Order: sequence, then structure tokens, then C-alpha cells
Amino acid sequence: MNWFRKKIEQIKYYYRQKSMQFTISLSFTLVTVAGMLLMAMFLFRSYQSAMETSILEDNARILDQVDINLNSYLRSMMRISDSVYYNSIKQTDFGVSGIDNDLSLLYEANKDSLVSIACFTEKGNLVSSVPFSTLKHNIDVTRQDWFQSASEKMENLHFSDFHVQNLFDNSSDRYYWVISLSRGVELTRNGNLESGILLVDMDFNGIRQLFAKVNSQSTGYVYLMDSSGKLIYHPKQNLIFSNLMEESNLYASTLEDGTHKEVFGKEDRMLVVKTVGYTGWKIVSVTPMKSLYGSFSRTQLMAVIILIIAILAMVFINQSISVYVVKPLKHLEDSVKEIGFSPTPQIYIGGSDEIQHLGRTIQSMVSEMRRLTDDIVKEQEEKRKSELDALQSQINPHFLYNTLDSIMWMIEAEKYEDAISMVQALGNLFRISLSRGKTIITVGEEIQHAKNYIAIQKYRYKNKFEAFFEIDEALTQYKTIKLVIQPLIENAIYYGMEFMDGDGEIHIRVRSTDNDLFIEVADNGPGIPQDRLSSLLTDESRERSRGSGIGLRNVHQRIQLYFGPDYGLEIESEPDEGTLVRIHLPLCLELPEAVKGGNAL
Repeated sequence: MNWFRKKIEQIKYYYRQKSMQFTISLSFTLVTVAGMLLMAMFLFRSYQSAMETSILEDNARILDQVDINLNSYLRSMMRISDSVYYNSIKQTDFGVSGIDNDLSLLYEANKDSLVSIACFTEKGNLVSSVPFSTLKHNIDVTRQDWFQSASEKMENLHFSDFHVQNLFDNSSDRYYWVISLSRGVELTRNGNLESGILLVDMDFNGIRQLFAKVNSQSTGYVYLMDSSGKLIYHPKQNLIFSNLMEESNLYASTLEDGTHKEVFGKEDRMLVVKTVGYTGWKIVSVTPMKSLYGSFSRTQLMAVIILIIAILAMVFINQSISVYVVKPLKHLEDSVKEIGFSPTPQIYIGGSDEIQHLGRTIQSMVSEMRRLTDDIVKEQEEKRKSELDALQSQINPHFLYNTLDSIMWMIEAEKYEDAISMVQALGNLFRISLSRGKTIITVGEEIQHAKNYIAIQKYRYKNKFEAFFEIDEALTQYKTIKLVIQPLIENAIYYGMEFMDGDGEIHIRVRSTDNDLFIEVADNGPGIPQDRLSSLLTDESRERSRGSGIGLRNVHQRIQLYFGPDYGLEIESEPDEGTLVRIHLPLCLELPEAVKGGNAL
């Protein structure tokens, strides 16, 4: 699609550069090519449709002829059955005489299409038969499908599936494939009526030869099946019965008479279905779609070849001209593509005056965009650095005043050793807080800062709480921004431990997973109400903190300003059970001091 659009643009530009005469000539060429293509498609579709219609009509005519021949064959068998029944059986009293002579004459007259004629009582006893006269001793005729079908519906004629007829003793030990036509009859014996079954076995070779002749003339092939889809004849019957080939006969048995399309074995095929009267059998013609279009005449093939050569020649000529004309634009386009990848792209300036002017304009625009981009990046860096410094400097001197008051009280009370220890802890605290102006310190230094802060607070709160550190020493070498743990401990003391009675606990843990570093501060204080929990990191607290003033939101903002929105604080709290604040940082051994685009990594 992009190629097509590019060619359209090239043609438009090409038209604008050339004379009207040349434009009309080129347009005529394009219209001619388009007309040739449309005509070729129309002719091909017409030829394809005509060929498909012709072959399908031929197949339908063949099926009609097969239906006529098959109906003629079946009617001749029915006439034989009628002749035996009405001319022989109904005229004979089997208590006085038999019908052997009548059956023999009828058999001799039709022996090319018959295998045998036989008459049985309703109990399966043989009354008369030709050319065989003796049943096998182990045969129970009443169990045969043709016998049961005739017994159930005495008034109808019944055609069986093709099968091997093995009812009679045969001196030649030869057995035939037959289709049995059976019907219920009334036998007269000594003036009394009794039921019987008349059997006419048709030689299956007659049907096989009929279909074999048709298949030798058809584009595809034709087969015969009963109404339930069971095959009666198929040109590849042996392969199907040996499971070496499959046929869609079960599907075809559900189709109405007419033409149908199917996909069988990944092959598109056309089916023509015809139902045979009297029996309900179906004749199915199968024509693979590829055989419908498998051959073209020499003239048609030559026309297609000439058309393709003409189109290719015109396309080649037009392509060559277009490439020559738009070559400067192509160079300009390639140079413009480098804008996003090269810091100093060389914009192409060449070709006609218009293209040169466009190139110079783009070059000027790229220089201006680069200058503006550098200014914006510098401005954002300075803005974020100012925001970080402003947040870092929000340390309230309230804590320092209270600590100094505590030291003065200890000196006045002559608790010099406690005062000295508190002064040392305060010095260590501010030594790490200042960090010689650094924003980035190690986790170990941040933990030491927290320990100094806790030591001072334990002096002030007279050991109302205990602090427990669970630190993986392997993690102390990783980097963090400073003053992220102390505000969390400060909140735990002021809002949790202050209301405890000597059994307060603060747990500080450091752990890691994959590429993330987690520092947790948990207390067993009264917890935070759920209605306030969700707003702690998004809204400023209305109550002024009595600690350093940094607060949870301050720490959360500083982490996100430095590392990005994927990091920060997570708070979990349950009333009367305590609060856990989790610091989420990247696991890094080195971090730059300057903030770049909101993410220093």
C-alpha cells in the first residue's frame, strides 16, 4: 500500500514537470493498460464461467443418460419380477403343480442380466428356483436382508445392496455379485392362500459396465449409492473398501438433486446429484474444479502471453521514466529519514529549483528543531534539579531544637555521658544528612543514618520503643537517594510509638527481588484509618508534622522525580495492628547525581 501511494505521488510530481502533450500521452498509455487488464479479466471470467457451465451441463446430460439406462435396467428386472408373479405364481396351485418350466424359460430369455430367480415360503422354504435348485444346508433364508425387507412390506418391491449371492449349492463353486429384487407374493396351495417371497438376483456386472462406460467419457467420475450413502458402485471401490481412499458419499447422500460445491481433502469439487426412481438410489457425478480450468487453447494462451508482455513493457518504461524524474526527491527523502537517527543529518540539496528550495527549507527547520530541543532538555533538567533540591531542603529545624533542648537538660541534670552520646549521634546524623552535598549515598550509609536517628529518639522517649534491623549485608553497597528512611521512622515514632506504653516495636528491613530494592519500615502502632490511607501520597496533610516536615508524600515525590513513576512508596496498614511503609527503588550500584528527564537510570 505504501509503495502504491509512493508511485502515485511520483506520478503526480512527474505530471507537474512535463508538458500537457506528454501528460496526455502518458495518461493514454495508463488508460490503455487499465483497459487491457479489465478486458483480459472480463474475458477470463467469461471463458471460465462458460467452461464451467459447459462441463456441468455435459455432466448433467451424462447423469440423465445414466439415469435413463439405469431405470431401464431396473424396470426390466421389475418386469421380470412382475411376469413371474402375475403370469406364473398367481396362475399356479402349488399343491398340484410348480412353476419350474416358467422360471426356466424366463431365465433363458434374460440370462445375460440375471443370476437366479427363486420363490420361497414365508418360513424360508424353497418353492422353486433357476438355474440352481438346492439351497445350502446351513443357510437360513429368513435372516437375509432382502427376505426381511420383503416380509415387512409385502406390497413393495425392494432392491438390496450389492452382495455376493451364496444361497445355493453351485457345482462350479462360482459365486456372483448381485443386487437382489425381492417382493412379497401370495402362494396358492390346494386352494388356500399363504405368503411367500419372490427373489430376482440381478447380475451386478450390468451396472458395473454401465458406469464404467460413462466414467471413460466423463471429465471426473460417476458413482452410485443407496439413499443412506452406502456405495453400490464406485470406480475405485476396492481402494475405498481397503481404506486407501475416501469418498464424501455420506455427505452427498444428504444433498438434494442438482449441482453442489464442496471442499473434500483440501480439493474444491463440483457435485451433480440425481436420484433414481423406484429405488431411492443416488447417482453422483464428481468433477474436480481444477479440471474445469486445466487446459487453455493455444490461441487463448498466446493472447495471455502477449497481454502480459505488453503490460510488462509499459510498466517497465513508465517505471524507468518515473525513477529518472523523481531521483532528486528520493535522495531528499532518504536524507530526511536520517533526522531521527543522526544528530547532524546532511539534508540533500539538488535537482530542480523547487527541490533545492525544499531541501534548504528542511535543513533550516532541522537546525531550528535541534536548537529548540536542546533548550527544552536543558530547561527540564534544571527544573527537575530545582524541584529535587527544594524537596531535599524541607527539613524542619524543630527536631534539631528539641534534640538540643534534650542535651541541655541532660547537662543540667549532670548526665554527661548521655549528653556526650547524644551529641555524637547528632553529629553522625548531620554528617550523613549533609553528605558533602551529595544526593546519592549507599544503603549502608542510609541505614547508619537511621540508626543514629533512632538512638537520639530513644534518649528523648526514654526507651518507649525498640528498633529491630533486618539487613542483608550484601545489599548495603547499592545506591539510594539520601533521607528516605528517617522520615518513615519519624512518622512511626510520632504517630505510633508516642501512644505505646513501653512495648512499641519498629522493624527496618532491606531486601531485593530481581532488579528491585525494597526497604520496609513497620510498626505495631494504632495504624492508619482506611479513609486516609489512599490520600497520604497524593494530598498534602492538613496537619503540620511535628518532625522534620519531610513526610511520606515528600519522600514519594523525591523518589519519583529521580527514578520515574514506576518507583516510590507503598503503604499497608490495619487499625490496631500497625503500619508498613515500603520503599521501592531500582537495584543499582551506580547512580548519577544529575537528574535526566525524570529518570536517572
